[in-house]
Amino acid sequence: MVTTNASVTLDGGGLRFIARSGGGHEVVLDDATGDTGMRPAELIPIAVAGCTAMDVITILREKHQVVTSYEVRATAEQQEHQANAFIRIDIVHVVAGRAIDIEVVRGAIELAATNYCSGVGRTLSSGITEIHHAYVVRGDTGDEVAAEVIVTGPYDHVAPGLGSEPGPGWITLR
Repeated sequence: MVTTNASVTLDGGGLRFIARSGGGHEVVLDDATGDTGMRPAELIPIAVAGCTAMDVITILREKHQVVTSYEVRATAEQQEHQANAFIRIDIVHVVAGRAIDIEVVRGAIELAATNYCSGVGRTLSSGITEIHHAYVVRGDTGDEVAAEVIVTGPYDHVAPGLGSEPGPGWITLR
């Protein structure tokens, strides 16, 4: 099993946060009011597009396709009510090059989406992920209190609010 770490730290009085990956890279997150960085939800289609793009270009290069430019466009639909859950993400691969074999492109996209980009795309579409929420509260005297609050997922077949009853594992309060 591989463990990935990340942190998000408040930066100022608004809703601006600095997100840091375990590898030390940073992204600024903000809301529409501050507008100094990406909204957190914007990272979801970006992550799917980026993960797929890296796999597809690797496969195309291995298959000796001469790619002169490559762009992956993501369009995501969210519910309109409070949950704003993603209900669809469309990924379009725009490939340019010399004598590009369409079947190689098609196969590369299929492999990336079904076998290789499992960390992002397959996780989102599978519904298998458990998310554990906990807290650590540190007092001004150095005392510390910690506990788990709630576990959501895994989901059988339906995202929250899509009109069906939740499956097993929907929400567990701690």
